[in-house]
Amino acid sequence: MIRSRIIPCLLVHNKGLIKTVEFKESKYVGDPINAVKIFNEKEVDELIVLDIDATKEKRSPDFDMIRNLAVECRMPFCYGGGVKTVEEVKKIIGLGAEKVAISSSAIYNFDIIEKMSNAVGAQSIVVVLDVMKKGLFGNYELYVENGIVKTGIKVKDFVSKLNKITIGEIVINSIERDGTMQGYDFNLIDMVRELTDFPITVLGGAGSLEDIEQLIDRYKIIGAAAGSLFVFKGKYRAVLINYPTKEEKKILLHTN
Repeated sequence: MIRSRIIPCLLVHNKGLIKTVEFKESKYVGDPINAVKIFNEKEVDELIVLDIDATKEKRSPDFDMIRNLAVECRMPFCYGGGVKTVEEVKKIIGLGAEKVAISSSAIYNFDIIEKMSNAVGAQSIVVVLDVMKKGLFGNYELYVENGIVKTGIKVKDFVSKLNKITIGEIVINSIERDGTMQGYDFNLIDMVRELTDFPITVLGGAGSLEDIEQLIDRYKIIGAAAGSLFVFKGKYRAVLINYPTKEEKKILLHTN
């Protein structure tokens, strides 16, 4: 049964965890394995880990890191970063990840998406769309390589193209909202939700549990992902791994 999920998203840079603001201004927040251990204790719904160096450095995924994370994780685990081939996807799933996220590869080599789905099952393939609003008419456009490279592709056109193949999920990642903790971009989510029936997870902008509650109230079945919200605490952004309590989750998800 598909249900809403509350999902921490961890960014890996130089083998450590960082948090960015608008894909820049990174701050070190700790060790990936330690963070996973804490999230295990907090019984999180799912975890997304993105290696933001891999594509930029044109290297393969860090399989040792993936293995270590998968061994430690007691929750479903999605890995993304540097994934370009079917063989890499199969290896990542074989190491224990439940899902594999692709971003730049999906843009540069669209045909590989369905090949990956066929190899490991569509439910395991997640397409991450890094989005920024640009242009005179405020079109939402796709960026790749950590938001550095502008593709010129409109989000609505690419999502329509995705509808013609089979994948498990789309992650909408707002570059402009990243790390700002000013709330999700509902205009962007509305547009994508109207375009596709694929499960959607939203990342970028969550600054409070109220933001997550508003997201779930508005869209019902959706993935509510966040980075800063789950690694910082208080107005001074002190590093503290946190997650809603069981009682808070019942309120956010409207469950008994």
